[in-house]
Amino acid sequence: MESQQYRNILVGIDGSEQGLQAFEKAVEVARRNAGKVYVANVIDQQITAIMGYSGLNQNIIDQETESAKKLIEECKKYGRDHDFSDIEGVIAYGSAKEAMAHQLPKKYGIDLVMVGQSGLNAVERFMTGSVASYVIRQAPCDVLVVTYQQK
Repeated sequence: MESQQYRNILVGIDGSEQGLQAFEKAVEVARRNAGKVYVANVIDQQITAIMGYSGLNQNIIDQETESAKKLIEECKKYGRDHDFSDIEGVIAYGSAKEAMAHQLPKKYGIDLVMVGQSGLNAVERFMTGSVASYVIRQAPCDVLVVTYQQK
């Protein structure tokens, strides 16, 4: 059996510690496999639609986009600080579940998705649905779930 090489690794970040730990581990997996990390922040436009005013919606989307750019730049800086520069930032709009499980893997030829697991309990996961749970079931490639460990 041939050993799996992960060349295109997708990791979602949202500013949480779970997302950051998943990103840090993605860098190490990519380094070992001479791969590339696609670090993605997905902006959920449904949240802004709830607000009701299109001008306000665009303002919120613009703010979220700026925050996403900053998060991605922090990840790229982490990569440079750890002698790894093959990181591409991706900002996507829509459902995080759909983007991480379907759209981005297809667009970038992803062979490994890495997701941070939140500390939600079973009831919270049932009520809100977990992006990680959805990606595990739906992604067209391997998925590695990074369990959050307090530093």
